[in-house]
Amino acid sequence: MKTNKISQFLLIITLSIVAASCGSTLKVTNDYDKTANFLIYKSFSIYSLKTTGSVSQLNADRIVNSIKAEMIAKGYNYVESNGDLTINAITILKDKQSVSASTNYYGYGGLYRPYGYYGGMGMASNTSVSTYNYKDGSLTIEMVDAKSTKMVWQGIGNKEIDSPSKDPDTAIREGVNKIMASFPAAKK
Repeated sequence: MKTNKISQFLLIITLSIVAASCGSTLKVTNDYDKTANFLIYKSFSIYSLKTTGSVSQLNADRIVNSIKAEMIAKGYNYVESNGDLTINAITILKDKQSVSASTNYYGYGGLYRPYGYYGGMGMASNTSVSTYNYKDGSLTIEMVDAKSTKMVWQGIGNKEIDSPSKDPDTAIREGVNKIMASFPAAKK
């Protein structure tokens, strides 16, 4: 019984360390028009990619190509213009700063014994403040019904970016795939 509790404790500690070392992950939210009939959509066009912040042209092209690849993989046909769906993508990259404070207490306090309390020296503290600079990146992908010009689906991915990706092709492709995971496949 005692060995089982120790194993569970070690497993929890191990999982906590692994989770803490993974860094920030892409947070994804999706929304769609509950009245939209997704069965009627067969083709798509890219309307625009709007960028805010310091998104390079290379990364903008990677985003557009990843969206195209994901839509084609879901069974939609790409056309230059006049697709059943028009896709808008918006990137927002902001410089942000996180501030944290920690306080260390030190000194000698009192001592309580069953036969009385004995006072001691006073306590002291040292508070340190640290800042952390990072970029907050968001990618919004909007699917608009080309005939009604009404948005029928929206996916948003948000991530804290603390350093440039070593492999931006893979990182952007995986991010777009995760954002668009809930978008329905085309009806064959």
